[in-house]
Amino acid sequence: MSKTIDFRPIILAGGSGTRFWPRSRKARAKQVLALDGERTMIQRTVDRLEPLTKRNDFWVITNDLLSPAICGQLDDVVPSEQVVCEPAARNTAPAAGLAAFLIEKTNPDAVLGIFPADHVIADEAAFLAVLEHAIKIAAAGDNMVVLGVTPTRPETGYGYIETGSALDDGSLRVRRFTEKPNHERAEEFVAAGNYHWNSGIFVWSARTLANAIREHLSETAPILEEIAAAYGTPEFRAVFERLYPQCENISVDYAVLEPRSAKGEHHSNLYCLRANFGWNDLGSWAALYEHQLEQANISDKYENVMESAGALPLDAHGNYVYSPNKFVALVGVKDLVIVETDDAILITTRHHSQDVGKIVKQLAASGRKELI
Repeated sequence: MSKTIDFRPIILAGGSGTRFWPRSRKARAKQVLALDGERTMIQRTVDRLEPLTKRNDFWVITNDLLSPAICGQLDDVVPSEQVVCEPAARNTAPAAGLAAFLIEKTNPDAVLGIFPADHVIADEAAFLAVLEHAIKIAAAGDNMVVLGVTPTRPETGYGYIETGSALDDGSLRVRRFTEKPNHERAEEFVAAGNYHWNSGIFVWSARTLANAIREHLSETAPILEEIAAAYGTPEFRAVFERLYPQCENISVDYAVLEPRSAKGEHHSNLYCLRANFGWNDLGSWAALYEHQLEQANISDKYENVMESAGALPLDAHGNYVYSPNKFVALVGVKDLVIVETDDAILITTRHHSQDVGKIVKQLAASGRKELI
């Protein structure tokens, strides 16, 4: 990649990761856990991006509860002043937009990559090659690049990108975004062959994103600009806490990408690159089970994934167990998810693992704050 392109990774790390309860808690969410190896999810996110940028060019958008853990895990890579703590959760558009306004002040031509903090990438060399391509497209003009994953199943938990004509460089024009379709529509998308899962990874210049926020979020843009203007001053935190909750609570997909795609594929400057590098968002215990099963290359008919202090499965099939301090015996059960921490035990099925977040809502409603 040309060294003249100033690339700034923006890592969005404010999520609560409720579907990984009871391991994931408000102050110890998914992104700061080592779910897949010894490094935490956010550490691995930074590790894979380091070849394309300088250490001090990372920014992290998170919250006050998670910032101590994040600063501790990234203290040698990300300056503490570039770990920005949202005073209120306002989804990805205000978070990404704030980063754009902050960086636009010093270099509007800087190319920003927006990255979730908690994804897994199997082929990191392929990931870097695709990302370098995206950076070049974004640096060439008022262009927005999304990374789209070829769907392997009619998944209803992801957004979809409908792509149009292909260009000579291998990129695809974007026709439209569709958020989390029902199963029937998802089946149609997979069969059509020109739909991709939305990976949540976006690349554009600071100027392009800031101007898109000004155009499509006209009430939120002045708020973010005022916050950015206060950055680096003694008044920043007070201004941030007063103004940021007034921002619209909306994703960058809905706020910017959908209205941009409405201009038509030949006028929107929206491009999709195929993200065929082994992407997994690890969105549930079932997804983690499938990922670890694949990584471990477990080919026997029982297919149990056991992270425990000893295990004995008898006539047990397709189970995921996390119990690092106890011996676990499984007898005659299948497709279970069992997760033990010091103060809680989760027992569900892989099929229902997407519903684990509902437990957190019920705990909050009943006042059991010590468990969330």
